Amino acid sequence: MSKTTETAQPSEAPQRWSDRLGLGFMRLLARLPLSWVRGLGWLVGQVLHLVAARRRRIASTNWALCFPQDSEAQRRRAVRQHFVHFAQAWLDRSWLWEADEATVRARLRMVGATHELQVEQPTVILAPHFVGLDAGGMAVSLNVKRPLISIYAGQLNEAVDQWIRAGRLRFGDVKLVEKHQGLRPVIHLVRGGGALYLLPDMDMGPQESVFVPFFGVSTATVPTLPRIARLGHARVVPVISRMTREGYDVEVLPAWSDYPGEDAVADTATMNQKLEAMIATMPEQYYWVHKRFKTRPPGEASLYNGD
Repeated sequence: MSKTTETAQPSEAPQRWSDRLGLGFMRLLARLPLSWVRGLGWLVGQVLHLVAARRRRIASTNWALCFPQDSEAQRRRAVRQHFVHFAQAWLDRSWLWEADEATVRARLRMVGATHELQVEQPTVILAPHFVGLDAGGMAVSLNVKRPLISIYAGQLNEAVDQWIRAGRLRFGDVKLVEKHQGLRPVIHLVRGGGALYLLPDMDMGPQESVFVPFFGVSTATVPTLPRIARLGHARVVPVISRMTREGYDVEVLPAWSDYPGEDAVADTATMNQKLEAMIATMPEQYYWVHKRFKTRPPGEASLYNGD
């Protein structure tokens, strides 16, 4: 054994043990009743709300911008509840990715216009960043007999990366396209009749973004949805993943008509407008800890006061 290898081992060992303990903990959770997992998630969410001050301020700022009519007390309650849902959804990945198929199926209920996903046409599934988005992807892969495409950004931690990949590939015909590969392979798969599970509602920076309203705030938004729909000759079908006491209701909404149009900016604004209506049905379950309004139009100051 070389001297270099010998000196590297002590520093690597704690990380490997940490990875094993973390993944072992999630595998243990997968065996527990859902009520226990959710109870632990409630506790973790309360702790996170207390100690993650920066993320708490970001979520509070986002809520104030999107729901200015709410009082400070209402905003505090909503943000605290969001942290609980966030933690519960993260721990739910234990059974989503480790429990047996019968358990997963029993906790995921597809409702609404489910026939929209069975149509043998190129399809883009608009999956907004609700905390249950992984449950939504799992429900679609379990119940829809067609290729499901997902754009994947690799994790820095190798063990976590392997766990997430394996979890998302568990059921159905799922094809992960690496984010760095760009849209060309995605378009090819969509045109071939696949359904793309797309999450286009985060602030990706100024590159290629357009500024369109989101809850009345000029917001940097990537026009990925209309671009892929146009190039892939695809229908857009929204899917909302709603956390419930029994697991998740994954609601399929009707396909959008006359979308996309000829103007990508107008189409992106339409996406945000429709997204607002979806969020209004369960605002505490949307992903508020992300800096959705970080990128500002030229000349505008940051909305996050140093965060």
